[in-house]
Amino acid sequence: MSEIATILSVAPFLTRTAHLMPAAPVSKRSSRLYSLVGTLRDGHLHRAEDMARDQGVSVRTIYRDMDTLAASGVPIEGERGVGYRAQADISLPPLNLTKVELEALHIGLAVVGNGMEGDLREAAESLSAKIDAVLPEEASTAGYGFGFAVYPFADAAQGLRHLDPLRAAVRSRQKLALRLNNGNSVDVRPLKLDYWGRVWSLLVWDETTADFTQIRVDRIAEVSLLPGLFVEEPGKRLEDYERR
Repeated sequence: MSEIATILSVAPFLTRTAHLMPAAPVSKRSSRLYSLVGTLRDGHLHRAEDMARDQGVSVRTIYRDMDTLAASGVPIEGERGVGYRAQADISLPPLNLTKVELEALHIGLAVVGNGMEGDLREAAESLSAKIDAVLPEEASTAGYGFGFAVYPFADAAQGLRHLDPLRAAVRSRQKLALRLNNGNSVDVRPLKLDYWGRVWSLLVWDETTADFTQIRVDRIAEVSLLPGLFVEEPGKRLEDYERR
């Protein structure tokens, strides 16, 4: 599985809200915004005039910076003429996550969201929304949020118990009998496991229909091993599917 560099930080707001900011070098602007976050995170009220003096910019620029930070999701409180502060309990530095690490985070949130109530479930919802807001488009399937947006966590958690045997079957080319939640059973050659934002799917060659099929893992009720391994045959291989 290839890795992706998913940056979870306040950095994405520089692109999304560039129109709110004066034309200045990105590195200088970025440094100032991170510096302002560091100032505001102490929880004390800071006047725009003081921050402007410390940063060597105009008060109007600080006002625009506050609007930019608020638009990016930084929890800024305050108003012009009074002062500003950030209420985040913890501010993390930028994190580079591999796709597998992102999947692990999703699975952890699935467990909490499906098995907990009250503050922990609310925290899982909030964290999901924050991650979803900064995921690059290629890492989050269009229309599918990282968190609670489309499929409930219960659906995502249903298939977790099958991931280990399915991975092993893909690696060893082990034929499988799958019983689905709708009562149907299929004999398959497992070819590839895919992760689509919040849903795992298994690409198979379906011996019953003699065609390639994508099966959502959370729709699998039971996985059974069939005797013998399969050998690659033209027309039934992963590379044949990818050429279609």
